[in-house]
Amino acid sequence: MNKTAIKLLAAASVLALAGAAHADIWKWVDASGGVHFVDSMRPIYTWVDATGKHHYADKPEQSDATAVQLVWHSSGTLANLDNKDAATTKDDGAAYPGETAEERAAREQAEAYYCKRATEAYQSYLGAPKLYRTNDKGEREYLSKEEMAATIADAKAKKEEYCH
Repeated sequence: MNKTAIKLLAAASVLALAGAAHADIWKWVDASGGVHFVDSMRPIYTWVDATGKHHYADKPEQSDATAVQLVWHSSGTLANLDNKDAATTKDDGAAYPGETAEERAAREQAEAYYCKRATEAYQSYLGAPKLYRTNDKGEREYLSKEEMAATIADAKAKKEEYCH
């Protein structure tokens, strides 16, 4: 190897190590309120088995598994995370990076609105004897049982997404 190639390789190694040393830490809250920290945005799924035990995995191993919400916590690495802070951190809906108090309040208000609307829609679908859509002529077209089930499942998924 010539000197230029060695210098380029050394520079690339330093940049790679620097990038690997500085990352973001994300937090998520389990069903019991426990706060967990991860250094990857890889999805985490949770579900409850027949005995009531909560499970967490990186793959949705059950049909009713839902993805947890990862919230940015800080820059750095898990090794540098202050254990005292980690143990006392509560899920307070921490602001996103660069978010002002006013922006946070507006975001939380919007999230609450969408959660409420999605819950109302889902509940109304559950209580309806039939569901319909309006065609181009303004006439009602009643949904089949399969279409109703799919519509209700979509509404449930939206409710879960908006009401994390």
